[in-house]
Amino acid sequence: MDIIPLHAFSDNFIWLLRAGRYAVVVDPGDAAPVQACLAAEGLQLAAILTTHHHDDHAGGVAALTAAAPVPVYGPRDGLPVAGLTHPVGEGDVVTIPEINATFEVLHVPGHTAGHLAYYAAPALFCGDTLFASGCGRVFDGTLAQLFASLARIAALPDDTQVYCAHEYTLSNLKFAAAVEPDNPAIAARVAECQALRARDLPTVPFRLGGERLVNPFLRSREPAVIAAARAHGLEGDATPAAVFAAIRGWKNRF
Repeated sequence: MDIIPLHAFSDNFIWLLRAGRYAVVVDPGDAAPVQACLAAEGLQLAAILTTHHHDDHAGGVAALTAAAPVPVYGPRDGLPVAGLTHPVGEGDVVTIPEINATFEVLHVPGHTAGHLAYYAAPALFCGDTLFASGCGRVFDGTLAQLFASLARIAALPDDTQVYCAHEYTLSNLKFAAAVEPDNPAIAARVAECQALRARDLPTVPFRLGGERLVNPFLRSREPAVIAAARAHGLEGDATPAAVFAAIRGWKNRF
């Protein structure tokens, strides 16, 4: 199975999974790049996976299903995805025989209350929960939910390849360097990502094992991150959840 990034809007990724003459798309906020790829490659759409209801992730569903009435998988909890045909949630399994793929459904709320991720080792499609060197904002979920969801993702194997939905990496790394200015892994990651972007290549997917070394939202137990949290609003006990909340609040203002 090939995994192809399709670019939408200013910085969205729509992930197209291709095997033989069939394709599945993840988070099609815009139908046009999907339709163009299907036509150019002679592919037949088999299914759509959505992680949450935001329009930049699901806005293209109606046009795609009007042309090909395929199953649309998405959250059964929280605000609904327009055009959803197969509501799924924690512990469900999505099998798509056309591309010989099976996905474990993970409920990873926080960015939204119903947010899902789809895991077919080693690939994880996590929408706006975890970004390269960052994480999503909280909309209709909670900070506590997001902290728990990120901890759950961080517990996956080191070789997990994370396919998030936005090219935010260099901006996120700028913040990560402000949190941990003496972290050499962040400096190395900045250089790597700058080189990729200079060649107009995406910085996603990224390996989870390396992400734990640079992402401040996965590093709430590190002394430098705790110190940064205390400098930016943390009072009282420096529990990992409290450190995370302070750092996320700082990022909102950064």
